[in-house]
Amino acid sequence: MSIASPCINICRMSAATGLCEGCFRSLDEIARWSRSADADKRHILELIAQRRASLGAAAPTLASTEGA
Repeated sequence: MSIASPCINICRMSAATGLCEGCFRSLDEIARWSRSADADKRHILELIAQRRASLGAAAPTLASTEGA
């Protein structure tokens, strides 16, 4: 089973962090996601979790992504 993209359709790059404000990935991570192996995708997801924690950002919920 393939690992789903963390994209939540809030696609704005932060000038302060260099990360997408929606999914917390870098441009490089976004660009290579579709051709990355599942192990690499899991690593990116771990990085996202660390970034969220260090920036004090809550993980998106289904309710916050509906209609996006």
